[in-house]
Amino acid sequence: MDREQLRPHSPMFGRLFPMGLVTQIVIAGVGGLVVLWLLLVVGLVMLRPDGPSLREAARILPDAVRLVSRLSRNPALGRTTRIRLLLVLGYLALPIDLVPDFIPVLGFADDAILIGLVIRSLVRKAGPDVVRQSWPGTDAGLDLLARLCNVPALRAT
Repeated sequence: MDREQLRPHSPMFGRLFPMGLVTQIVIAGVGGLVVLWLLLVVGLVMLRPDGPSLREAARILPDAVRLVSRLSRNPALGRTTRIRLLLVLGYLALPIDLVPDFIPVLGFADDAILIGLVIRSLVRKAGPDVVRQSWPGTDAGLDLLARLCNVPALRAT
């Protein structure tokens, strides 16, 4: 088989790769991605904590991002914990999210929920004092973070 036969306009290409098959593969791939996206959004909604609203979570999101950044550079934390924090920062920096950030309030919901889950696991692993010492915001913001993450030990004293 020479190169001329594998060009898209050649009759041999049509026999090897029928357009119906290519179309079906593309549609199946896009459909699978849409279903996966919907499952992830439903999972985020189910993990949403009771109590504080998403609007309140969006208010402390900048402080929470700075907290994750500070914690990712903390040498006292283990390597896997710091890598997990860096992965969260990478996700937050990407322009593509599960829920796009340009959607009011809901756009930051996936970011806030993800940060909440990571901070909850960090408090379980390293203790609340590490988070308290690195918190860049106010005590009221730390209390809100503690309620969002459902970690009473994190509340400001």
